[in-house]
Amino acid sequence: MNLKDHIRQIPDFPKPGVNFFDISTLIGHPAAWSSAIDQLADALKGYKPDYVAGIDARGFLVAAPLGIALGCGVLMLRKPGKLPGETVSHPYELEYGTDAIEIQHDAVKPGDIVVLVDDLLATGGTMAAAISLLKVSGATVPAAACLIELTFLNGRGKFDIPCHALTAYDSE
Repeated sequence: MNLKDHIRQIPDFPKPGVNFFDISTLIGHPAAWSSAIDQLADALKGYKPDYVAGIDARGFLVAAPLGIALGCGVLMLRKPGKLPGETVSHPYELEYGTDAIEIQHDAVKPGDIVVLVDDLLATGGTMAAAISLLKVSGATVPAAACLIELTFLNGRGKFDIPCHALTAYDSE
């Protein structure tokens, strides 16, 4: 199944000049969504993860069914102020400012194996920050995965672990 057939592109969203890759049409198609989760599970099962960590917010959509497929737990990496209790925060630079990503302070134990997932890998800043946050929290992070990679933005250059992408777009 060609997953690109189920990913809608919306030009000029959320601002002029940006081409948004919308996974709503993918997750709305049961056979395509099931195929995507199966493909990610096949790519990541060899790492024998204790957890799948999803990046706020579309990464949660990927992490939840993937955790079931891999027989492991699911972690949420969120924007500041969204998780209850004590958190660990990791700030990072954006093109035009800064942001941060957080995890609950007791979500992982030293040595837990965590694979990281998101819907899309673009410039790599958020994924790199998430990898750093997980490692600072004590996790071993052997790999990441995404549904879509925008290869022309060279996001993989921001981190040093393998990233498995189900689809790739080589230009805007």
